Amino acid sequence: MEDQLILVNEQDKETGRVGKLEAHEKGLLHRAFSIFVFRRMLIDNPDGTRTFHTQLLIQQRAEGKYHSAGLWANSCCSHPRVGESLEEATARRLPEETGYTVEDLEDGLEEKGAFLYTAEFDNGLTEHEFDHVFVGWLGKDKLDKEPAPNPEEASQMEFVDVEEIMNDVLKNPGKYAAWFLPALLVATDGEEYGSLNKEASARIIY
Repeated sequence: MEDQLILVNEQDKETGRVGKLEAHEKGLLHRAFSIFVFRRMLIDNPDGTRTFHTQLLIQQRAEGKYHSAGLWANSCCSHPRVGESLEEATARRLPEETGYTVEDLEDGLEEKGAFLYTAEFDNGLTEHEFDHVFVGWLGKDKLDKEPAPNPEEASQMEFVDVEEIMNDVLKNPGKYAAWFLPALLVATDGEEYGSLNKEASARIIY
């Protein structure tokens, strides 16, 4: 049976349910979530010093995905099932997609906010989502644990410095999924690097 998505209004109130393909063919607003997994790593510099780097796990979407194939996106993104809370959905989907569990994170997953966006694709499909953004930090005893991407979802995953990715998504937006930039801004709001590239907020479609 085809996955059923939860239709919502612009206040995230449930209005119905519909098959996944129909939702994207008609551009119907539905509930979604994006997960960002961060870690703090002590890195050796060429000059012999060591500094802490804040890194984000990103994934390259598998070539078989029905849209945005081959583009880079956040650690994990999906939709809650009918009757499933966001807490249940994120805890289920994170290990399915990345190999990490909520227990690998210092304080579990925290919802940082949400945003609305619409993106039309060349194949005629449209994403129209009320996207809840969750953030988690790898525990100190899990920093060396490597991701285990599900090949049906992602061709590869890697940790990158946050400042590097924030600059690159502005310079090379075509490399990234449509929701990545607004979700990244929500995920990093209030952090030390959250004020970088403020002009990026103008690109968010609410």
